[in-house]
Amino acid sequence: MNQTRRIFAPARFLYRLAFEGRRLLPRQRCSAFGAADGAERIERIYVINLDRECDRWRHIMRELSQILDSSGDALAERMTRFPAVDARSFEQSPVHDGEVDPSYTLSDQLFVEPQPRVRPDRFELGRPIRMSRPEVAVARSHIGVWRRIAAGRDAYALVLEDDAWFRRKFGSYLDRTWRELRPERDGAPRFDMLYLSYTEVDGGAPKTLLSPSVFRAVRGLWCLSGYVLSRDGARKLLERLPCRGPIDLWVNHQFSTLDVRATRQSLIGQRLDRESSNSYSILPTLGRMGVLDSEGESLFQVRPRQRPVFAFGRAGSGLSSLAMALSMLGYRCCSDLQDLPEHERSQLLAGGADRVFDAYVNIGSLEGSAAALRERHPGARFIIAARESALDGGGTRLPQGLTSGDVAFLPADAPDKWKVICEHLECAPPICSFPEIADLGQWPLQDPAELPNPTRAALREPRRDPSPWVVEGYPGWKGIRACPDNGTTSSKARLSFRDRLEVLDLDRWLPRDDTFPGNLGIFCPANVDCRAGVGAVLSVRSEPLGVRNYSAAALSSRNRFRFGRFEATVQASKVPGVITGFFLHRDSPRQEIDVEIVGKRPDRLLVNVFYNPGDEGATFDYGYRGSPSIIALGFDASESPHRFAIEWNPGSIRWLVDDQLIHERVNWNPTPIPRLPMTLHVNTWPSRSRELAGRLADRRLPTSAVVSSIAVEAIVAGD
Repeated sequence: MNQTRRIFAPARFLYRLAFEGRRLLPRQRCSAFGAADGAERIERIYVINLDRECDRWRHIMRELSQILDSSGDALAERMTRFPAVDARSFEQSPVHDGEVDPSYTLSDQLFVEPQPRVRPDRFELGRPIRMSRPEVAVARSHIGVWRRIAAGRDAYALVLEDDAWFRRKFGSYLDRTWRELRPERDGAPRFDMLYLSYTEVDGGAPKTLLSPSVFRAVRGLWCLSGYVLSRDGARKLLERLPCRGPIDLWVNHQFSTLDVRATRQSLIGQRLDRESSNSYSILPTLGRMGVLDSEGESLFQVRPRQRPVFAFGRAGSGLSSLAMALSMLGYRCCSDLQDLPEHERSQLLAGGADRVFDAYVNIGSLEGSAAALRERHPGARFIIAARESALDGGGTRLPQGLTSGDVAFLPADAPDKWKVICEHLECAPPICSFPEIADLGQWPLQDPAELPNPTRAALREPRRDPSPWVVEGYPGWKGIRACPDNGTTSSKARLSFRDRLEVLDLDRWLPRDDTFPGNLGIFCPANVDCRAGVGAVLSVRSEPLGVRNYSAAALSSRNRFRFGRFEATVQASKVPGVITGFFLHRDSPRQEIDVEIVGKRPDRLLVNVFYNPGDEGATFDYGYRGSPSIIALGFDASESPHRFAIEWNPGSIRWLVDDQLIHERVNWNPTPIPRLPMTLHVNTWPSRSRELAGRLADRRLPTSAVVSSIAVEAIVAGD
């Protein structure tokens, strides 16, 4: 698991400049490489390289050209390219296939990297963790190379990932290592696997020194970007398949039965200026355990170049799925409307640049304007969605004014939809599956005068995440108020209850026993005290819990919901640094609707929405601020109970306090409205962020918030 922090411009430019300057240095020589002329050497070099990563292939060729083997030939002459498995080729989530088992556990992770400050009894060590698609692809790529080595004639081969680079003393150090590995003069080295590139776990890997240059590790080596594998070692690894969990984690579990060595210095590094497409499945679990302490920005770096984009098609042709796919590519996408807000429509048809959106899908008022749009936006791209593969099947035809060379045709039964639209838009597809969403149709715009306005204006809006899915800096923009089709929420299973929390119903609520990076505490079930005539008392205490020095309290609903009304009667904590929260939340992709009261100002309410695009399982989680607004309450929420409600609908989110509407958001004001199922939560916790909650007043602990009832009237989402 390589979590090396990448660098960004202008540091990336300086890094590359210094990196390329290494070409001016004299070439190294390494006698450990060469033909087997009586002395066993490394004869073959396999480089794992994706077909679409041509730049990385050129880079690794230049790297290997700077090192000479025992005969004076460049190592590039010994290089064989191994086409990497592409995670984007997976049409469905990977399953156990005898080669890779995509499920592993927290116990597997803690074997490799123990966490001395974690109390394992608080966590489910056997709960399955699903490998991400990139992790599965990486594992299958390495296993494919092992098969080549096991079936070949070379006694030893070097395996490299394509972002590897060689340190200046690589040649001389490996030669010394190779001599030390020989059991006797001119004998053959004896090992199954030799790490040349690795990162030790925090605290160091337990090891035994075998010689001045070589050690044997018990466990605790991350990364497989550069290693020597013997033919026998490859066969042994293949015999031990399936790989259970990420490949570098699984190999650590084989150290006890294989002869695995490592150079005392890591001789091969990984470039820091190359963007990694990997996503690490263990990180959410480590965050919930409290092992990860920081909560930094994770901004969406890749922005689309080809814009604007226009997409048309018949009802039922997958237009809503296409709109979501464009959002996942970083487009700010307006979709499924009969018309656009007046300013946006006039700017678009006039060819103006003062627009909010850069993609428009299934907009009824634009359907007859394709020729005008093409004329006013010469760089525009058009996509036509259809139910069938034939262009005229089902009545689908090119809009007037366009030719087949202007558009990409996307049939609903296309085997690889990402390929169709990404080739047309000249961008890389995400790792996630193409979204499959029921078509929403075209919603009519709604007159804002028809609905009541909030009784209180936002005092201020703290800093928000700069992402394609947060609209900022457009004077007068009030979002898109649209009236959804009644079929969006009708005829759905609904749940209605009011729970006074005098006794904890474990069929309805889950007391949390985990945490997250921004939380200074760990949620403990013992901190939830349900009392007759009072409700649930949620406490924050100062107590050492290994990775955290505070305990906190949280309840989560067993059900997941999709639209409805959620109300909690709460008396908040008044301790600075402590947050009392009532909110809806989900991961993969992260979406969230918040009510939060911070102890330093309990006379204010912080409302927030986190939005990331995608269908179920899409690994989008960019930014940590969301889109917060602060509302004056007009009273101190810590002095007496008050009712806080969230009304979540397909076209809007409304926040109410004691039945008074205090804040409302509609689509793209400033984010889209979350649409995926979410879990309901209530909690009290000490925040790491002084910007959000102020400095924690440790001397005023313990503190508590009281939740005297929770009422829900909502659609229940099926699993």
